[in-house]
Order: sequence, then structure tokens, then C-alpha cells
Amino acid sequence: MFRISHFMRDLAQAQRTGAYPPARTGQPPGPVVIWNLIRRCNLTCAHCYALSADHDYAGELTHDEVCTVMEDLKAFRVPVLILSGGEPLMRPDLFRIAERAKAMRFYVGLSTNGTLIDAPMADRVAATGFDYVGISLDGIAATHDTFRRLAGAFERSLDAVRLLRERGVKVGLRYTMTAMNAHDLPALLQLMRDEQVDKFYFSHLNYAGRGNIHRAKDARFAATRDALDLLFDRAWEAARAGRDEEYVTGNNDADGPWLLHWLARREPALHAQFGAALRAHLVAWGGNSSGVNVANIDNLGHVHPDTMWWHHDLGNVRERPFSAIWSDTTEPLMAGLKSRPRPVQGRCASCAHLDICGGNTRVRAQQVTGNPWAEDPGCYLDDDEIGTATPGERVTVTPFSHRGRTPVVVAG
Repeated sequence: MFRISHFMRDLAQAQRTGAYPPARTGQPPGPVVIWNLIRRCNLTCAHCYALSADHDYAGELTHDEVCTVMEDLKAFRVPVLILSGGEPLMRPDLFRIAERAKAMRFYVGLSTNGTLIDAPMADRVAATGFDYVGISLDGIAATHDTFRRLAGAFERSLDAVRLLRERGVKVGLRYTMTAMNAHDLPALLQLMRDEQVDKFYFSHLNYAGRGNIHRAKDARFAATRDALDLLFDRAWEAARAGRDEEYVTGNNDADGPWLLHWLARREPALHAQFGAALRAHLVAWGGNSSGVNVANIDNLGHVHPDTMWWHHDLGNVRERPFSAIWSDTTEPLMAGLKSRPRPVQGRCASCAHLDICGGNTRVRAQQVTGNPWAEDPGCYLDDDEIGTATPGERVTVTPFSHRGRTPVVVAG
């Protein structure tokens, strides 16, 4: 996850004080675990990575098995559990699981489509004490309903946002951009502000599940770059104004290098003064963390490097503890994912920003080429922008979606 607002606040502080905050060092004690507790869902969304439907799936982890796994996760120092699905609110023991997780002092998030949250359900969510609830919106009204394949889904999800906000629950909007909904991003950002939503999560389309089936309709790179510029502008405005808004992105770690390019274009004087410091912070962030700081457990107990790797099984928590599975680098994919630098190939291998993005999203390379170490086909930076220079050198770039402007020099 790329925490845009974190970097923008540091830049805003540097602009005010003349001193850039020191880079944060150290790694999380354990991975964030995104846990698909149930595969059943009341919707059949066009971009679902879990290929969920509204029926029961056999063999899912029992309540006792979930509790046993949580004990191992806690001992392994996992700090965060994101309870997901399918639609997690359809699991009868969800709130018992969440209450236990809170009692064990996990940070507990809930990822939901929101359509099942009425006033009584919102009361239960608030009483359980979820630290964060993410609700997916794919656009405004008709766009969202088309993606969700349910008339009225948008209004129901928006009602859920309002009900939770009224009860003091921290809420975020989750949005996956494709060519079919890119036009609604500005309106969604305005909706976030109008509804006083705390967080906006922008997900690039990843090639998995139904997302893999529909990758031919993925937004073109120019639209991606323009969308990121809009997000960066919005987060920069919020940081400078002291607004309590969070903007984050996921599933494309080229967003880190693109922030350097954005700063050089948007605030050239600030870039000249603090570009090197920002780059150091981006290197400390390290880019893609699949198989390292992000993990997934599916509804059947299979462990994956992240939620987009459901076709690659690392092991099952019924047979081995998660801690043993996650630490096992005899598994070739995990060995590569945990390597620094990763054994990437093609243009990724010679990229001047490899130490920032970490080779980007390996599942896209694997889905398109069959080779997880091939260059990432979802990288939206052109060859000039990634350069062939070693880290620390300077690369002259001409931004793709800003043709006609004078090239800028960006710290490599």
C-alpha cells in the first residue's frame, strides 16, 4: 500500500519548517493479514478476485479453526487483521471473530460492499470496535450499480457510509479504476469530502479472478497517470490545509517513482530542495510487499502471498501453522519475493527506481507471461522515466501524459 498522505504531510512540514522529517526505519513486526473468512457474497461484481457468488462454499474454516489460527498469528506478531470475503457480514460468527481479535489487541479492519449495513447492523459494527471499515464504490450511481450487477447498490453502500459515520466508525472508500469507470474518479473524490469520509483507497486493476478475465478493459496508462496526478494534487492540497484525510493506493508500486515525477512538475523548487530526502523515504518504504509484509489467508485456509495470488498455494493452516508457512523460503516464489533486490527481469531489472518499487506487482507479470519475474506489464512509466541510471544519478524525463512541456530532471 502506498500511503500518499504520509509523504505529502512530510513535504508540507518541510515546506513550512525548511527541514525534512527523518526517514522512518525498521520493518513491521509481522505481515498484515487479509483474511477472506467467507467466499459467499450477495453480489457478483465484475472485478471480483475471489469469483464469489451467493451460495455456500464447502470446507471453509470453522470458528474453532479460526481461533487457533489467530493464536498463531498473534504469537507471530501479526499486527493487523483485515476481515474480508466474499461479503464478511454474511458469515454468522463474524462479530465473535472480530471481538476476539480486538481482545487479542489486533488492529481489526472490515472490508465490505456495504449493501447489508442497515441501522441495526451499523450498531453492531460500531459496538464491536472495528478500527476501520472499507466500503467499495466503483463510481457514482449507475456506474457502481453496473459493476456490482445490482440496481440500487450505490445508494445502499452510500447509506452504509453515512450510518457508520454517524456512529463514529472510521470509514474509507475503496475504488478500483478501469477504463469503464475512470471518468467517475473526480466525483468520488468530491463525494469523499462531502460525506466527510476519512480515507480513500485507490486500487489499480490487478490481473486476478474476474480482474484477470477483464484485463483487456484495464484503463490505459495515460488515464492512470492522470488519475494519480489528481490524487496527488488532492492529497497535497489536504496536507497543506491540515485536512484530516487519508489517500492511499495499491496494486501498482510505480506510484512511488511517479510521486517524484509529480513533485518535479508540480513543485520544482520543493523538489530541488527536498527531492533527495523524499527519495530516501520512498526507498525506506520499499515498494511491493507481497510475501513480505502483506499476506492472505483464504476461506479454505490456504495461504497466499497476497489476495491476488489465489492461484498459488503456499500451504494450508490446517496442516501447518501460518508462521511456519510464511517463514518457509524453500518455496521458490516466497524465496524470490523475500529477496532484496528481487530477481526481476526485463526493463524492471535495469530500472533506476527498482529500490523504490521493489519490482512492482509480480502477479501481473505471472498472469501475462507465466513468469513471475518478468517485467511488470502494468508499469505506467515509460523507458525514459525509469532510465538505466544507477540509484542517485539524475534522469531526464518527459512525462507521457504531459507532452509539450519542458522535460524535468528527477532524482534517479
